[in-house]
Amino acid sequence: MPVYIYETIEKRPRRFEVSQSMKDAALTHDPESGKPVRRVISGGYGVMQKAGSGPAPQAGSGGCGSACGCHP
Repeated sequence: MPVYIYETIEKRPRRFEVSQSMKDAALTHDPESGKPVRRVISGGYGVMQKAGSGPAPQAGSGGCGSACGCHP
């Protein structure tokens, strides 16, 4: 199950993580305090490729070309 990051909507937000199904509705309130929350969009790790193009290159392997900057 994916882990989502939420933060309370206030001057000093509190961030917390929740493991939820992708089918579950996003939380609207902090389970601990009851304050309103929003889901935080964060970067993740994922590689998308065309079907049948072989295994995905690993970061630092040089297999993705020099344009990406993932290797020296």
